[in-house]
Amino acid sequence: MNKNTFTLTNNQDGKSYEYEILQGTRGPSVVDLRSFFPDTGLFTYDPGFTSTASCTSTITFIDGVKGELRYRGIPIETLAKDHNYMETCYLLLNNKLPSKDDLYHFDLEIRHRAFLHEGLRNLFNSFPDNAHPMATLSAAVTALSTFYDDHITCTTDEEYQEMARRIIAKIPTVAAFAYRHSLGIPFIQPDIDLGFTKNFLTMMRAYPGGKMHLCANGHEEIKEVEVRALDTIFTLHADHEQNASTTVVRGVASTGAHPYVAISSGISALWGRAHGGANESVIAQLEYIGSIENVEAFIERAKDPNDDFKLMGFGHRVYKNFDPRAKILKALQDELREELNLDTELMAIARRIEEIALNDDYFISRHLYPNIDFYTGIILTALQIPKSMFTPIFVIGRTVGWITQWIEFKKDATSKIARPRQLYTGD
Repeated sequence: MNKNTFTLTNNQDGKSYEYEILQGTRGPSVVDLRSFFPDTGLFTYDPGFTSTASCTSTITFIDGVKGELRYRGIPIETLAKDHNYMETCYLLLNNKLPSKDDLYHFDLEIRHRAFLHEGLRNLFNSFPDNAHPMATLSAAVTALSTFYDDHITCTTDEEYQEMARRIIAKIPTVAAFAYRHSLGIPFIQPDIDLGFTKNFLTMMRAYPGGKMHLCANGHEEIKEVEVRALDTIFTLHADHEQNASTTVVRGVASTGAHPYVAISSGISALWGRAHGGANESVIAQLEYIGSIENVEAFIERAKDPNDDFKLMGFGHRVYKNFDPRAKILKALQDELREELNLDTELMAIARRIEEIALNDDYFISRHLYPNIDFYTGIILTALQIPKSMFTPIFVIGRTVGWITQWIEFKKDATSKIARPRQLYTGD
C-alpha cells in the first residue's frame, strides 16, 4: 500500500481500523476519519476542536510554534511592509497579487460600491443612540441581504466577485454610520476620490461641509502615517485560518444561507471578549491600572494563582511564540509615537507591562507574549478611535477573509452541513 495509514485498535473487541493520513503542503498531516463512525459506531471527542481539521483550505496558513502567518503562501511581514490592504484583499479573493492595472480597477470598483441604499440608511434610525456599533453593524449587514437577495444563488466566479466586492466596500460605511448614529451626528457619505482606509477615517471624523474634527494632538488633516497605520491593521486582521468567527461563517454557509447573513453571524461571534473584543478589553484594563506606578502590583496579581486577575493582551490560542502580527504592530506603535508626538499615560503603562513581561520567566515559560490585541488597542487609541469602534475595525479588516472562506466552502464539492456530535451525559 503506497498511501500512509493510521491504525486504531478497539481493545474491547480486538478489531483494528485503518485510516488514510492526508498530507498538506504545510503544517501537520491529518487522519481522515470521515468513515470512523460507520466503521466503529463511535464518535471522536474533541471539545473546542483543538485537534480537528474541519476543512481543507488554500487561503491562510499559521505555524504557531514558529510564529508564522501567510496569506496565499506570502508571509504577513511581506504584505504589511510592501503591500496595502486593497492588494491584500485582491490576493485573498484571486489567489494572486494584482498587477497595477488590476489594482486600479479593483480599487475603483470598491470606491463606487461603498455607498449604501437609501432604504438601508433609514434602518439606523430604529436603533437607540446608545447601541453598541457592533450590534448595529451585525443587524445592518443582515438587512443588507434583503437588498441583494440574488447573491444567495452565486455560482460563477463573476457572481462571487461581485458579491464579495460589494460587502467589502460597504462594511466601512456601515461601521462609520453605526458609530455616528451612536453619537447622534450626521452621516458622512463615502468620497470616491479617497482610498479605502482614508475614506473610512474621513467618514469617522469629518463634519458636513468638509471640515475635519480637530484631534487631541492638534491636527485637522488625516496624516499619511495614520492611514498607513490603520491600513496595516486591516491587513493584519484580513484572515486568520479557522478561528471561531470564521468557523461560524463556514457553518452558516453550510446551511445554504445568504452570504451576508453568514458575515453577520461572523460579526456576532467576533464581538466576544475572548475573540475580537479582546482589544477593547486591553484598553479598559490599562485604564483600570491607571498609573505606571501600579503596574508591578498588577503583574504580581496576574502571577498569583489565587487571584482571578488576568493580564489582557498576552498569550494566544495558536501562537506559542511571538505573534508575528504583534511584532509588526510594535514597530508601528513606536513610529506613531514619534511621528504624532504621542506619549500618553496609557502608552507608558503598556510599555512598562511589555518590558516586565518580556523579561519575566513566568510569562516566557508559559509563552505569554504580547499578542495583536495588546498593540491594536494602543494604536487605535493613538488614532483617536474610541473603544466602541475597536471591534468594528476588526470586522472591516476581517470581512475579506470571511467572504473568501465562504466562497471556498461553496466551491468545495465535498462540503457538508456542519453537524458536530456529542457525548451525552444526561438522564
